[in-house]
Amino acid sequence: MSLEGALAQALARRAPLLTALAAEDTDCVRLVHGIAEGAPGLAVDRYGPVLLVQTWRGPLAAADFDALVRAIDAVVPGLVPVWNHRGQGAGGAGTPPEAPIGRELGLGYDVRPRHRGQDPLLFLDFRAARRWVRAHAAGREVLNLFAYTCGIGVAAAAGGAARVVNVDFARSALEIGRANAVRNGILPERFETLHGDALVVARQLAGLPAEGRRGHKPPAPLPPRSFDLVVLDPPRWAKSAFGAVDVVRDYPSLFKPALLAARPGGVVLCTNHVPTVDKAGWHAVLRRTAEKAGRPLAAIEDLPVEGDFPSFDGATPLKVALCRLG
Repeated sequence: MSLEGALAQALARRAPLLTALAAEDTDCVRLVHGIAEGAPGLAVDRYGPVLLVQTWRGPLAAADFDALVRAIDAVVPGLVPVWNHRGQGAGGAGTPPEAPIGRELGLGYDVRPRHRGQDPLLFLDFRAARRWVRAHAAGREVLNLFAYTCGIGVAAAAGGAARVVNVDFARSALEIGRANAVRNGILPERFETLHGDALVVARQLAGLPAEGRRGHKPPAPLPPRSFDLVVLDPPRWAKSAFGAVDVVRDYPSLFKPALLAARPGGVVLCTNHVPTVDKAGWHAVLRRTAEKAGRPLAAIEDLPVEGDFPSFDGATPLKVALCRLG
């Protein structure tokens, strides 16, 4: 299929969704979803006033970029086009607005397409989780591990959470999260950002030891504390002086402290982004880990991604599980 054909089909498929999202005050949406829609190595997103084009395999020819922008403009006019090439070699085009703000479910977020990192500041496929958390956070204490820019923490606070604790190793990401909270009128006493290794913090809050490798002392200990809702959204892989994040081979090391930091009757919302991880097998790992930790799960519920991230084989890369404790 040609790029033009893939674009036309993707935009036509989204017409009802775009109308529904606009009615919810949402203008952050994926418009073309890569290989699933006949455009491998390409993602096209709207972030408020920005049209963000991302490529991973090969850079776009100038003519293809111009054609893509014209096609989008015919459906969603007036966006500022920006292209970021994330494959081998630097590349891109377009000059983004200075401080663009995107809207999702009535909340405003910093959506600058170029910043210190490569990833967008708001992951659009996680909208379903932010929607669920906002609808179920009222009165709850929430722990947001691997918080990045605290998008789901902002959603929890906007949904009436009593307190949200956001944990991440990147100060710059937490700064963006705090600014998003202020932007949405969230009081600082209900929205805490904790700079630190989420592995260590989760273990300390769960009352587990947090030992570093030789020569690395753990930070000042945190007292154990429990939460009504724990959000566990780890990267695929990361390494620190206090352990490794490996969602393929060692999810239990992440899930156990998250479970132990959750109150009886609480919920752990956890994710796995790796396409090769089988959902049923991952669910089995979650159940076994909970049983071994002495915190058996009452239920696991799937939280499917929304319609702008189609997967025609039913196996989306992002898997979100709502793990309900007994």
